[in-house]
Amino acid sequence: MSTPPAAVLGTLTCFAALSRPDLLAEPVTAALTASGLEAYVAAIDADLADTENFCAHYGVPLAASANAVVVRGVRGETERFAVCMTLATRRIDVNGVVRKRLDARKASFAPLEETVSRTGMEYGGITPVGVPADWPVWVDGAVADQPWLCIGSGIRGSKLFVPAATLLGLPGAERVDGLARAIPHEAV
Repeated sequence: MSTPPAAVLGTLTCFAALSRPDLLAEPVTAALTASGLEAYVAAIDADLADTENFCAHYGVPLAASANAVVVRGVRGETERFAVCMTLATRRIDVNGVVRKRLDARKASFAPLEETVSRTGMEYGGITPVGVPADWPVWVDGAVADQPWLCIGSGIRGSKLFVPAATLLGLPGAERVDGLARAIPHEAV
């Protein structure tokens, strides 16, 4: 296993993720243990967990920072969830690509309390590693094309650093080109 490059780590120091279970949510530890996928973890100030503040403070590039967005789709009485991975510089196409892939009449970001309850993770630390097994994990092509990524760890007090192959190696993971669109520069 190679460690994340300094250009992605910024000022952070990382450790093999499973050597620091205190920096991971329980479902994340279980998923990494079961899968054997490569991941590193770095402790951060929980008050700086939100992407923009985190990247600015620790020098992690926005282009290497990927966010997990939990989306809920509804058609009649049927409810489906998916985790969508996008770079911090992009926005998920919830009402187009995601709604169609979920075969839903209506799709929206899952409510915060429901996301936290169903994943066992903290808001601001949501990650696709360890989500419920029946949830697909859709990885935007722009994410999949990055060699290394900074993602949530399941808690606000740390971040995971993973190669794109780790995300694509998760159960139910799939590369979805066009899942997200670039955010206009003035909105970043």
